[in-house]
Amino acid sequence: MKEIKFSKTNILQKDINLVGKIIKSGWLTHGKYTKKFEDEFKKYTKSKYAVSVSSCTAGLHLSCLASGFKKGDEVIVPAQTHTATAHAIEYTGAKAIFTDINKITGNISLKDIKQNFTKKTKGVIIVHMAGYPCDLEEIIKFCKKKNLVLLEDCAHALGTKYKTKHVGNYGLTGSFSFYPTKQITTGEGGMVITNEKKIFDKIKKLKAFGIDKDIKDRKKQGDYDVKFLGYNYRMTDFQAALGINQILNYKKNLKTRHVIAKRYLSNLSKIKNIECMPYSKDCSYFIFQVFCKNRDIILKKLKNLNIGVSVHYSNALPRMSYYKNKYKLNYIKYKNSFEYGSQNISLPVYPKLKIREVDKICKTISKLV
Repeated sequence: MKEIKFSKTNILQKDINLVGKIIKSGWLTHGKYTKKFEDEFKKYTKSKYAVSVSSCTAGLHLSCLASGFKKGDEVIVPAQTHTATAHAIEYTGAKAIFTDINKITGNISLKDIKQNFTKKTKGVIIVHMAGYPCDLEEIIKFCKKKNLVLLEDCAHALGTKYKTKHVGNYGLTGSFSFYPTKQITTGEGGMVITNEKKIFDKIKKLKAFGIDKDIKDRKKQGDYDVKFLGYNYRMTDFQAALGINQILNYKKNLKTRHVIAKRYLSNLSKIKNIECMPYSKDCSYFIFQVFCKNRDIILKKLKNLNIGVSVHYSNALPRMSYYKNKYKLNYIKYKNSFEYGSQNISLPVYPKLKIREVDKICKTISKLV
């Protein structure tokens, strides 16, 4: 069988040519393309501010720092997510408190948050798993009532909306990923959006060593001060150049993702022993997930047939050695997270994927199940 890849980038030749031009110019960072990418991203998400960073992990870390999380604090986070979400909390000295999820959407609910709330709780990080939006209304009310910082991990969620507004605009910040398999890519890289100027200013300085002046604002070379401990979390100018056309063309990209998602649902929803994510017009469809009990056998067979699939994520964080050894967690609390991890298969949803390839994937899965 001809190979069907799990992901393909949507980078145009003109973007590659532009990267070459920037590299030849010698102006590889602090350039105009970084600013242009941030402006276009801000425009797309309709946020007031956007800051480019070296990765979504960096964005989450900076968001936790800007939120003031510190040793002794607790921050609630899904047990089923990429380890970066919890690591960002741990970097500050605060403690990641894991909560279970909905076993189909992969998202946390207010009920899950309340069960883990204590006097030490200072914040909540929600994750829009696979691009499916969390039910935010009640979570927002609870966070305001308890004076908790709400942060959004939007690594999967470019194009995801909740009640007509782009996600990332509900929390203090929203952090996005441009890893190669994501909806748009800059190789590595990320973006933080916020609607609070103080947070924007803080993150902008934190990502560049804590330096108080941009290069363009310095009256003479080297004339700047460092007023707090910062990091080197900047994106290069040629990475930003890769992202500009992708974000400009993203509406078309997203429309194609929805066509593919509907085709998956049409083909797979009636098959016994398979559960599918419900369709949502507000989901960005980073991937399309299905769930089945003999998952590992099917994964192996799909690989042998050259069909590219993945898993998001096989091991819930309480099972990761770092967290397991540090916190001695009670596994009973994370039943849905473990079930989700053992049963999910991530199917490809990229614009270059052809409908006949979607049909072939579905037909193969149907036979294997």
